[in-house]
Amino acid sequence: MSEAAPPSVDIAIVGGGLAGGLTALALAAQRPDLRLALIEAGPQFGGNHLWSCFASDIAPEHRWLVAPLVCHAWDGHDVRFADHARRFAQGYQSIESERLDAVLRKALPPESWHLGTPVDLVTPTSVRLSDGRTIVAGGVIDARGPGDLSHLDLGWQKFMGQRLDLAAPHGLTRPVIMDATVDQADGYRFVYLLPLGPRSIFVEDTYYSTDPDLDTGLLETRIAAYAAGQGWTVAAVGRSETGVLPVAMGGDLEGYWRAGGEGVAKIGLRGGFFHAMTGYSLVDAVRTAVTIAALPDLGGPALHGALHGAAQAHWRGGRFYRLLARLLFRAADASERHRILSRFYRLDPALIDRFYTGRSTIYDKLRILAGKPPVPLGRAITVLGAQTR
Repeated sequence: MSEAAPPSVDIAIVGGGLAGGLTALALAAQRPDLRLALIEAGPQFGGNHLWSCFASDIAPEHRWLVAPLVCHAWDGHDVRFADHARRFAQGYQSIESERLDAVLRKALPPESWHLGTPVDLVTPTSVRLSDGRTIVAGGVIDARGPGDLSHLDLGWQKFMGQRLDLAAPHGLTRPVIMDATVDQADGYRFVYLLPLGPRSIFVEDTYYSTDPDLDTGLLETRIAAYAAGQGWTVAAVGRSETGVLPVAMGGDLEGYWRAGGEGVAKIGLRGGFFHAMTGYSLVDAVRTAVTIAALPDLGGPALHGALHGAAQAHWRGGRFYRLLARLLFRAADASERHRILSRFYRLDPALIDRFYTGRSTIYDKLRILAGKPPVPLGRAITVLGAQTR
């Protein structure tokens, strides 16, 4: 019997998006002795994305990882609802995928880059590329985006964003992370605004939906109508981005992991590392990257054990947020869902901050659920009493 081929790299990361890219950067910084392969099917790392978070979302001891990636930062943000508007002092920051690509190319030696490289098969210790080559690794991490989502009970947050270059200044100095004064007929909907420059603004039309289908034509029309309603004259449209994020109400995490590859370590959406209520994954991607860089054993079985355990803990920790997602989708009429978010944004800013980091306290949870819910009481009781994983 022939011996197995020796590893050509110590660790291979399949998927050069947010989760895979951050993990590669953490390893390059903390474990520079490792031979690493970062494998991405697209022509550049990061794809076409704009990721954002509150500055306080990232733990102080982890900010070294994110700081080189931040392209835009503001000292606060606003929300707008039909019944109230509010200004928050929490800072906000955004990362453009082009910056992630540039930082990765600087941090990793060229022999680590595998761009334009689709993958046919991933095992715990090898990656078979579509051109027939195989990369043998001490350990493999799959970060290619969602796996078989049929194992999860999901709603969806869907969006299209466009950078609009305007003929005159827009006048905004802070992001508006939710302008929910727009029409609410088809479910909770808001417009998200990032002022990227005096005459440049990123406008994203976002809505929560029970199906993952995205009507890009409709969203383009909505963005144009919103800009016109603000009195803006659009001189040019720059980057355009679409997304469909899972909002978890329940499901079978173990089945989801097995379907993504038996024994294979997984991160990002593929590993279930996302906020159940928002679908956002930046905060979890940072935590996971730092955790991986500190692991004493990066072999395939050890990686799988550590990340599978982390995914289980994350799933358990998300039970409250899955409950809120069920209330939003199954207790509230589509046109009334905005009332849940409007009420939420009247609460204490520190509570809101902990919510977005997935670290709500028991008091936070009681405060969020306290009082008469802004949904039909009978349906709320049914949802609260339902058993789900």
